[in-house]
Amino acid sequence: MSDYKELNEAELREYVKSHPQDEEAFQYYLAIVRKKPGVVVGKDDNERLIEELRKRI
Repeated sequence: MSDYKELNEAELREYVKSHPQDEEAFQYYLAIVRKKPGVVVGKDDNERLIEELRKRI
């Protein structure tokens, strides 16, 4: 889906959940999550964060 950037955060989350193979959309969703206050992602934690988000969504 090339227009996932047009979705709001909740819609994008649902899209990522139902299309786990769409790595580009997943990375876009991660970028949104990382911009939120209180979310800290260190260089070493990146892979762990990705795995945790995949479990949760």
